[in-house]
Amino acid sequence: MTGATDLWGEWQKHGAQGISGAQALAAELDRIAREGGITSPVTTKRGLSARLRYLSSSAGREVLRSHGISARLLRSWQNGARPSRRKLEAVDRAYQERRRHNLVRSGALKRLLDNEGRGRRIEVYPVDQSRVPEQYRRPNLSERSVQARYVWDDMVEAWAKRDLETLDEIWDDIITDLDSDYAAYAYVGSIGVGA
Repeated sequence: MTGATDLWGEWQKHGAQGISGAQALAAELDRIAREGGITSPVTTKRGLSARLRYLSSSAGREVLRSHGISARLLRSWQNGARPSRRKLEAVDRAYQERRRHNLVRSGALKRLLDNEGRGRRIEVYPVDQSRVPEQYRRPNLSERSVQARYVWDDMVEAWAKRDLETLDEIWDDIITDLDSDYAAYAYVGSIGVGA
């Protein structure tokens, strides 16, 4: 990877715990996408029914097939057969995949994050240095906050393609607003987007 992840070099050498900014962006967008969807667990009748309704289009059925859920299997469930835990998880993965696609295709996720040009605040939590010997700890790492504007369209496109390299470049652009401390935030414990 290029960009922000190269800034801190051997950041884990002494036991710091964290992830790259690109991975943190992807994880946070995953969380935002999941939170806006069906909340009933797939293991409940209501949760399974809602996911299957969402996937009732031809594109949805194709995603189900790609996850090993055939039309024959769906008919058997309608006739009273109980799905296995593994098949329920496959339905949930298919639902999440299709929802992710629809959020990107419709532009809903971009609009939410762009917030009519105002962008969103990103809370940045530094890597965990509790296992790092005192003499190797980076001093003064603390929670930081940055208002991110004009990056959301590119970020959502990169997230949709699972393009960590582009997300890394975007993260590099975001953390440059942290002035001289930005290299210390190439890797983070986590981030939170106020969406």
